[in-house]
This record gives sequence, structure tokens and C-alpha cells, in this order.
Amino acid sequence: MTYEALSPLFLGMVLAMLLTNTVQWFMYRERIYGIYSLYTITWAIYFTINHFDQPLNIANFEKLLLSYSGYILYLELAKIFLNLRERPRFLRWVTVVQGLLVGYCVIKTYIYLFTDFWQSPVHQILLQPVRFALLGVGSYIVYSFIRSTDMVARFFVAGTASLLLNHSITTLLLLKSPALNQQLLFWQHPDLYVQTGVVLDLIFFALGISYRHRREAVNKAVVEKDLEREREQRRREYLEADLALQRMHQEKTEMQMRALQSQINPHFLFNGLNTLSSLIDEDPHQAGEFVDELSKVYRYLLRSNEHELTTLSIELRFISSYFHLLKTRFGCSVSLDIDVDKTYQEALLPPLTLQLLVENAVKHNVVIAQKPLKIRIRTTPDNVLIVENSLQRKTLRVESNGVGLSNIAVKYQLLNQQQPVIQEHEGWFQVKLPLLFATQPVSINEFT
Repeated sequence: MTYEALSPLFLGMVLAMLLTNTVQWFMYRERIYGIYSLYTITWAIYFTINHFDQPLNIANFEKLLLSYSGYILYLELAKIFLNLRERPRFLRWVTVVQGLLVGYCVIKTYIYLFTDFWQSPVHQILLQPVRFALLGVGSYIVYSFIRSTDMVARFFVAGTASLLLNHSITTLLLLKSPALNQQLLFWQHPDLYVQTGVVLDLIFFALGISYRHRREAVNKAVVEKDLEREREQRRREYLEADLALQRMHQEKTEMQMRALQSQINPHFLFNGLNTLSSLIDEDPHQAGEFVDELSKVYRYLLRSNEHELTTLSIELRFISSYFHLLKTRFGCSVSLDIDVDKTYQEALLPPLTLQLLVENAVKHNVVIAQKPLKIRIRTTPDNVLIVENSLQRKTLRVESNGVGLSNIAVKYQLLNQQQPVIQEHEGWFQVKLPLLFATQPVSINEFT
């Protein structure tokens, strides 16, 4: 068997690896795949030209150009495989070697194409130092990284060692017989070992690139998973912080509402006791009835601090009892007319809203039998409750502590609802209250 019979086998192996790597390069577009493809193409062409009959100097020139281009690309792959960016001194040394190889190719091109020096024995002697220098470069790389724990570097070292071993055998065969004989057996031909070393080198490099890509994919997946976990943690922390903020806001609102409601209790008690004091002198029997109604109303008043909202039906039942107290005091000097649609019975509003408005009407207007104070409570189709009284202001200014209308406005503000509208219209003082509707069950203040 001759070398020429085995050469197509090596060429087919190189072409198969070239095809596989080209597909990968188109898929991933990474620089290492591009350099490896050029490296593989270079050796594929080198193996191909062995099958063409050419003048010896042209054949030697082509082999020189291709083989040393392969060595330059090999060193470029070394920069990536061995991650030489982290070793700047070694990186500079490899770059210098690449520059020397380029210079050597230029000189040998001139020798092969424009002189006859390549035929002299001296030329053959000068070739040996260059070959040994290449062996030295490869050996130094293997020595420097043979103990590396990085699997990618190990694949590169294994490929380089295979290349060195076969290159050494080639050098020995060329020293023994510089002129190639067509009658040599396949195992005696120097190019057999060149091709064997290159194929093994390409195989190890392909394994190293695949392992490198798989490792980066795994690392990327781990990083993405960590980022996703971190994003989820941040999202959870944000939601917890937002929930805590909402709770704080709700607690603040509840405290403010209770503070407002607590202002009503002493105010209402003060007015009730004043009324009771006058009734005791005028009609003791009515005073007794007034005390019973007052205790009933005040019980509801005390419990109003426990809830932010109550239903309109409950509030109307309470205002009926409260108005009974007013009738006890003022008699026919005050009247109350309630016209509320049944569809709004379960609508919501802050507790004691009606009591504050009715009390405010009595406080700031003249209440006499000759000119009775009329108070009306009615609803409109647009979910609004109107509390209005006939406008008949007292001539003397009444001292106010600001509990009434401002208290109601602040309650609606704390509930993030539309503010009540206060206006005078055709002799009536009107307060328009937005009725609220619960989207979920709420606790309410009952009146019994």
C-alpha cells in the first residue's frame, strides 16, 4: 500500500470536519468557528495539491504557504483556546512568533519563485532550524499548559501533542531521506505523518470547541437562571414592600378616620347635654324620654369608631332616632323629609355623615315655629345623596369648631373618593354626597 492510496482518506476526514464546523459557524457566528474553518480549509487544500503533478519549486511553494498559514492560524486558535488575554506576556510572545512566520513565508516565496537557491544543499540545511523552532514552540505550549485544569486547554494540548509527535517523525524522515522516492511504503512517507498529525489535531480541536460551546451554554443557562431567580426575588421584595406600604397607608387612614370620629362624640354629647339641661326645667317627663333616646343614639355613636363605612339604610334609621331628639327640643319648628330610592338602601357612606349635616343645619339656621327649618334627604339617579335645608341663616355669627363639613370632606378624601359638593341653590343649602358601592364584603356599623 502506498501513501497516495491513503491520502484521499485523510482528505475526506478533513472535508467532513470542515462541513460540520461550517454549519456550526453559520449557526453560532462565533470567531473561533471562523478561524477553525480557515484552519481546516488550509489543510484540506494542502492535502489536495499532493495529487497534482507540478514543478517542484511550485509544489514546494504551495506547501510552504499552506502549511505555515496553518501554523499562523493554529497560534490564533491558541489565543482563544488558552484564553491568553489573561496572560498578556504569553500573548505578546505568540503574536511575535506569528509575525516571524509571516516574514519567513515572504522570504521563502521569493526563494522558490525567483531564485534557484532552493535547489542547493545549503537551503536544505537551513530548513532544519526552522522545523526545530516550530517543534520548540509547540513543545513550549504543551509544557506551559499540560497541567491546566481547564478541559478546553487540555483538548488543545492534546491536539498540539499529536501534531508535535507526527511533525517530529516527519522531520526525522526528511533528515534521513530529503528527496522523496515514489517507491516508498506508505509508513515511510513524511506526508503521511503530517496528515495524521493534522487530522488528530483537527479532531481534538473540534472536541475542544464543542466542549467550550457546551460549557458556555451551561454557564449562560446558570447565569440566566440566577438572574431570573434574582428578578423573582426583587419582584417578591417589591410586592412585599408595596403590600407593607398599603397596609401602612390603610392603618394611617384608619387612625385618621378614628381620630375624626372621636371628635364627634364629645361634640354630640355636649349638644345633647345642653338640650337635656333645658328640657329638665321645661318638661321633666320629656327629659326622661329624651334620656332614653339619647342613650340609644349615643350607643350607635360610640360604635361608629369601629368602622369606616355603613349602609345608607342603617344611617337613615339612626338619623330618624336622632331627629326624634331634635323634635323633642324644637317641636314643629323643624321638619325632616326623606325620599330615598330603595335601590340605594345598601349603598355605603361614612358613619354619622347625615347626623353631622342635620346638626350643622340646625346650628347655623333660625329654627322657629313661625318659620320652620325644612331638612330634606333624597337621592338622584346618578348615585348621589343630597342633604339640603332651607336657607335661613342666623343674624348672629355662630362659633364653629370646624367639625362638620370639613370632617365629612376629609373622610371622603381618606377613602380616595370624589369630594362632596357644597352649594346654595334657589334658597336651599345643599350638600351632594357620592354614594359608594362595595366590590367586596365590608364590615359596617349596625344600628339597633
